[in-house]
Amino acid sequence: MISVSEAIQIVKSQTLQLAFEEVALHDSLNRVLAEDIFADTDLPPFNRSQMDGYAVRFEDIKSVPARLKIAGESAAGRGWHNEMKEGEAVRIMTGAPVPVGADTVQKVEVTREEDGFVFIDESVKLGQNIVTRGKEIKSGEVVLRKGERITSAMIAPLASFGYAKVKVARRPRVAVLATGSELVSVDKKPALDQIRDSNSFTLAAYAVLANAVVERLPLADDNLESLKQTIKTASENSDVLILSGGVSVGVYDFTKMALRDLGAEIFFEKISLKPGKPTVFGRLNDTLIFGLPGNPVSVAVTFNLFARTALLLMQGANECELKFEHAVLSQKAKGAKERESFIPATLRTNEKGKLIAHPLKWGGSSDFVSFAQTTALINIPQGVKEIEEGEIVKVVVLA
Repeated sequence: MISVSEAIQIVKSQTLQLAFEEVALHDSLNRVLAEDIFADTDLPPFNRSQMDGYAVRFEDIKSVPARLKIAGESAAGRGWHNEMKEGEAVRIMTGAPVPVGADTVQKVEVTREEDGFVFIDESVKLGQNIVTRGKEIKSGEVVLRKGERITSAMIAPLASFGYAKVKVARRPRVAVLATGSELVSVDKKPALDQIRDSNSFTLAAYAVLANAVVERLPLADDNLESLKQTIKTASENSDVLILSGGVSVGVYDFTKMALRDLGAEIFFEKISLKPGKPTVFGRLNDTLIFGLPGNPVSVAVTFNLFARTALLLMQGANECELKFEHAVLSQKAKGAKERESFIPATLRTNEKGKLIAHPLKWGGSSDFVSFAQTTALINIPQGVKEIEEGEIVKVVVLA
């Protein structure tokens, strides 16, 4: 039985990055950059006014009120491209280029126009209300880094610097397979001893959040030969195959047997983890295989710790593991003697700005109803039986 950290390192060591492709800017959201993004111009590209007002020479308004001749007007997209002389002012709009000769902008609220002149009633600091050329970024500088995941806030710089097409990592193709003769489709009423499948939907949802292209496969019965054929076919058409169920030591747990019969290489099959001890990770030809426990909470925990890491690493993401935070425990939480625990919890910030972790009341790894409220997992080290209220704990925030 290996530790959680050892399992994560094995997953990372066995995961290869996918090739890149070019996509249109409007299709790039959430994709992982496969190239650095550079500014192709200074920004702003000229000295730019931050205010509606008047571009002036600072020397002309040291003594106020000052009377200056209006020499022209500079608007956004339609600048005044002459040289401003002593005793002159140029009417200017927000975002417009500041004329040559001007070094300061005074806001319109403290000015008045009369007969072709403007009266400046208040003084202003030298350079006030002007953003100088290249202050935000200079041409040739890196704007975004390879491995960053494109957010909505990143679209503006991509567009502004001419990236009509963006080089990104290919999205992993993920096949999801829920196994177990007790499972029926979500649109059917379970008969005696049956339950509706939820795991394949959970796994598909998490995989989509990790930017994968997902195929949910038909449910698989507890039949070794048919399971082997399904796994073989799925592995030929996907980068990652994620199964739920059939990974323990029961009579009808066929997943590991099927993988071995097919010649898959198994890297680990037991982790000192609660919940999720019988998690399996291997490879069949070029396809990574994750065999996750059948209980819904175990599925969620093990996917986020291991499969999510692989999917993001395949895309070259700089951050591929869940983010750890520290929080104050709102009530005592129990750990396990022989396993590292990840306890479902919700997070909130108190009036003092401290992060508070609230363990959920849940009935174990099958309690998906309580788990529905989970926003984070409290991490309790192996061998720690209990952590008291008010102590600082590590938490991982779920996507």
